[in-house]
Amino acid sequence: MMICICMLPYFKKLIPLFLASLLVFSRVSARFVVEKNSIRVLSPLSLRTKHDGAIGNFGIPDYGGFIVGSVVYPDKGANGCEPFDGVPFKSKFPRPSVLLLDRGDCYFALKAWHGQQAGAAAVLVADSIDEPLITMDSPEESSDANEYVEKIGIPSALIEKSFGDSLKEALKKNEDVVVKLDWSESMPHPDQRVEYELWTNSNDECGVRCDEQMNFVKNFKGNAQILEKWGYTLFTPHYITWYCPRAFVSSSQCKSQCINHGRYCAPDPEQDFAEGYQGKEVVFENLRQLCVHRVANESKRSWIWWDYVTDFHIRCSMKDKRYSKECAEDVMRSLDLPVEKIKKCMGDPEADVENEVLKTEQELQVGRGSRGDVTILPTLVINNVQYRGKLDRTAVLKAICAGFKETTEPPVCLSADLETNECLERNGGCWQDKQANITACKDTFRGRVCECPTVKGVQYQGDGYVTCEAFGPARCTINNGGCWSETINGLTFSACSETQLRGCHCPQGFRGDGQKCEDINECKEGSVCRCDGCSCKNTWGAYECKCKGDLLYIREQDSCIVISCFTSKLTTMESLNLRLREKWITLWVVPHLLGPGSCDSCWLSWVYILQI
Repeated sequence: MMICICMLPYFKKLIPLFLASLLVFSRVSARFVVEKNSIRVLSPLSLRTKHDGAIGNFGIPDYGGFIVGSVVYPDKGANGCEPFDGVPFKSKFPRPSVLLLDRGDCYFALKAWHGQQAGAAAVLVADSIDEPLITMDSPEESSDANEYVEKIGIPSALIEKSFGDSLKEALKKNEDVVVKLDWSESMPHPDQRVEYELWTNSNDECGVRCDEQMNFVKNFKGNAQILEKWGYTLFTPHYITWYCPRAFVSSSQCKSQCINHGRYCAPDPEQDFAEGYQGKEVVFENLRQLCVHRVANESKRSWIWWDYVTDFHIRCSMKDKRYSKECAEDVMRSLDLPVEKIKKCMGDPEADVENEVLKTEQELQVGRGSRGDVTILPTLVINNVQYRGKLDRTAVLKAICAGFKETTEPPVCLSADLETNECLERNGGCWQDKQANITACKDTFRGRVCECPTVKGVQYQGDGYVTCEAFGPARCTINNGGCWSETINGLTFSACSETQLRGCHCPQGFRGDGQKCEDINECKEGSVCRCDGCSCKNTWGAYECKCKGDLLYIREQDSCIVISCFTSKLTTMESLNLRLREKWITLWVVPHLLGPGSCDSCWLSWVYILQI
């Protein structure tokens, strides 16, 4: 059954439409989905379990976040129907207070309001009977309720009777009952785009609910248009309609409230058929606003809908007696919208035929998938889940931000007004290279994630918490690939090699794990310069070995050779190249040109790097 809760007073006078609302969903089984959050008991150990809570449709649920607090249960006035006098509720420990109340005797919203006034961070209402969870809705419009409903700023949830009883029993034993109210999974977040829709109404004379939705549209317009223009979101407006059964189509009530021969109707704005605006004028303007969005979307300007609806409300208000077709067309022209194209989209309201646009709206009111039937006006649906709570700009933006996959949120979601950057405190517990100012901590709306980064085309690999290692041919360009490197007297050695895709290895002349390398004292270890009469001196990353007399030290052979025997024959050599190279010279010796018998040992010469 389709009943718009906020307009129940209308139905007392609108019997035909009420009957239609019963029939409109007679073809299908009506489905009402209770949106839930998770409630986990952290202490005491005997109660450490996880439960569901039905999110209240007032206040501000912390979509994407959580609250950890100590449960408190009042000694008197446990139904929360009267204000709590005296000291605000505080737990024995430095945690927020989660107030547990009993169902019954007054509105759910009033309980939450009294809990908020008493200092509670959240309110749990324990059911009084064993039954499936239901949604705690705002009360019907009344001067008393209107004074506090819009002021509620804390989250609330209905819990099952058995769960409430177990919490009360533990509190009677003076145990510290700690719970975690978690909304992080209350909003699906499958990818980098959020799809959301607003079920609304162009009528601005339906009381507090109409004022609420129009204030939301005006306040949220800027955020909505930015998100839409940059492709972060896909927004679609919707409008609830009713219809008259055939037996009532010819009645004056249906004629004044419906178009297309009773197929699409709206309640009389003033609830008085004798004066003021008629319901069919509301249906026609709803249709116009739907077509504004359709036509604007075809020209890639779908966000113009927000401008049109805001300007129409300001310039064409029912309260100012300017709610008309003429005023609407003036608004469209001022926004450079194609009036004739929109008229064509709207069709003929007097024709006895289906209107394709409005028929689609009626079909979409029926819940599909994870979304239940639309029964509350206004209703916000985000990623096919009905939003619960106050239509507040910041609260709705948080809920939308909770719908993005982690690390894909737009910048507006990471502002200080919406979330706390956990990476600013202890780097979020993630891996960090302080020297290179590189971190695996990524701030997201739902909290930080530890994920090895990509920096200047260099991919880091690891668990993101303890290790992240640079990988690839360019890794040595960023902080030497995280490997050891040191320079002494202008001479630099590094454990990072461009020929290796990963890992750190100490260069020749050093030993260590690649993160730390120490110079090897080859002379002290006696592994080099072992020739007779040679003297060894250790240097940074190498060593110097000198032979006695005029002998020349050959490093590769760790031996000395006679060089004087061919120094007089240098002019007969094809090539003798002596060049300085980091305190070494390169000597090419071509012995066969020196002549036979010129030197008995010269034929032993080869291509050597000689130390000087």
